[in-house]
Amino acid sequence: MPARAHSSHERNGPAWLALLVLIFLTLSQVSLGLKLDLDDPDSIKAAAGQAAYDMIKYYDGNQTGRIPGNLPDPYYWWECGAMFGSLLDYFYYTGDDQYNELVTEGLLFQVGPSNDYMTPNQTKTTGNDDQGFWGMAVMSAAEQKFPDPPANKPQWLALAQAVFNTQALRWDTQFCGGGLRWQVFTFNTGYDYKNTISNGVFFNLAARLAKYTGNQTYADWAEKAWDWTADVGLMSPEYHFFDGAHTTLNCNDTNRQQWTYNAGVYMLGAANMYNFTKGSDKWRSRLDNVFNATAMFYSPTAANVMVEVACEPYGTCNTDNFSFKAYLARWMAATTKMAPYTYELIMQKIRASAAAAALQCSGGASGTLCGIKWSDGAKYDGTTGVGQQMSALEIIQSLLVSRVSAPVTQDTGGTSKGDPSAGSGGTFDPTIPQDTIHQRDRVGAGLLTALVLVSGFGSAWWMIS
Repeated sequence: MPARAHSSHERNGPAWLALLVLIFLTLSQVSLGLKLDLDDPDSIKAAAGQAAYDMIKYYDGNQTGRIPGNLPDPYYWWECGAMFGSLLDYFYYTGDDQYNELVTEGLLFQVGPSNDYMTPNQTKTTGNDDQGFWGMAVMSAAEQKFPDPPANKPQWLALAQAVFNTQALRWDTQFCGGGLRWQVFTFNTGYDYKNTISNGVFFNLAARLAKYTGNQTYADWAEKAWDWTADVGLMSPEYHFFDGAHTTLNCNDTNRQQWTYNAGVYMLGAANMYNFTKGSDKWRSRLDNVFNATAMFYSPTAANVMVEVACEPYGTCNTDNFSFKAYLARWMAATTKMAPYTYELIMQKIRASAAAAALQCSGGASGTLCGIKWSDGAKYDGTTGVGQQMSALEIIQSLLVSRVSAPVTQDTGGTSKGDPSAGSGGTFDPTIPQDTIHQRDRVGAGLLTALVLVSGFGSAWWMIS
């Protein structure tokens, strides 16, 4: 019996199958990464929405039996406050309120018994910088007119004032001529270290409270914090910000490692002081110099694409470090509102970095999880986490900054209620003379809880001679 003749379709089956597989793979590659049109608000909102969705999947504080305002291991408490700051920005930029209830719940659950973010269950993992990130989050809530809490709950502005007040009481003149310690309790590693981010957060918060309330004493504290940072050598004459120094050596052993968030936190503080002083030459010069010095945080091979230079090129970034670019992006965008003349220069950086970050968000089964090496473009770096998502989210949603209103103050539509003596047992008001505050510095220091030393020093060191 002769063999049955095959049809042409049957004869070419394997070829057709190979072609279909090739087409599928090609389409799959095209779909990887966040689709982002830098000039289309809807595209930007969609990309930010995906980054936010992939970030919030790491959060379990809204699940039964879990604690609101906490991220699971390996994340420290402070990073949840920082994440809420990104979700506040997300609502501010996009108008998407799907996370608002979650954010409000977490921000209020963690206030602690004195409504100042000194939370007893975080005693071993809370430092000035950690508390300060929660303080900056609620400051943003007040500035952005995020829905106010119920009247019987602590209010956003009062919470920010409480954080400031507790930290002003901790200003330590016994060593290094002033400044805040990183840790506070003597038994915690790092008590003898005065780090730049703790003092930068204090400066940032003081400057923003000055702008929001119009109270000159907040501005005086901002000046004091800025001057101390420069005088002690944590800020160089070229406006590079170093990591910190030890009290045991009177801060003469400066750790010259540099991180994006240190530059960013001082940038936004300087921008608020520029605005508060009605465009003074002094604060404009300081702001310009801080911005210009951030040139070191951009790739030499991918123009205007942000890089965490101390660890990213070497693959040594830790869990904390992965989030740092989020804060520089956040504070650069906010700077354009306080100092509008900076908009064009800053947006050059944001646009290039956002485009690169969207390409890098090509990991996981969804093809949308974000890595941190934006300068590698679509070559996914294989890392995932809250910090990577937050960094991508902040740089992408910052593209919308020109489309939102400027932060409010108590005189321009702000609704959040304040309390000048919040967080100090009613004993401290920032309008009293600073000399009186100084006499209570050491007493205030005993009120702190502290941060367990994390692995920041295990990363590569970026040195500026």
